[in-house]
Amino acid sequence: MELLKEVVPKALRVAVFWRTAPGSQDEDEVKQTQISAPPLRIKIQPVPVRSTDEFQGAFAAIKKENAGALIIVHGTWTNSYRKELVKLAIKHRLPTMCETVYWTEDGCLMNYGHDPRYGWRRAATYVDKILKGTKPADLPVEQPMKFEFVVNLKTAKQIGLTIPPNVLARADRVIR
Repeated sequence: MELLKEVVPKALRVAVFWRTAPGSQDEDEVKQTQISAPPLRIKIQPVPVRSTDEFQGAFAAIKKENAGALIIVHGTWTNSYRKELVKLAIKHRLPTMCETVYWTEDGCLMNYGHDPRYGWRRAATYVDKILKGTKPADLPVEQPMKFEFVVNLKTAKQIGLTIPPNVLARADRVIR
């Protein structure tokens, strides 16, 4: 949220887009986002959707409420539609913050989250240990250890946004 505020300092309202479904943990992430917003003087606009039929209406509501930016909660369902969601955000000139680099590679403005490629390499060490006889139950559960911040300058240009140099300096990678 702090990075988003640095990039879009005039954003007083940030929309948070997620799929609402029984048993979904996405709502917990929305609640955490709501907790982080007040110190930055940001109001959160929850935008829950249940189906792809609601995309157009959701983006219309985001624009109607004058959201200055958009956070898209990463989940299996939203990930399935990430290219469509990113295109809609660009069409509406909304700076977007996403959770993984795949979203940023597809046009999200920026992401800060765990590095999935590092996670896969770590998973390979687990497979190796299991193949060598270690019982899976004996292996510890690991939390993500490596995080990355990626900025998409191509998207910034498309939506008419200049990324401050101090933010670019902190990026692990810049997509041009």
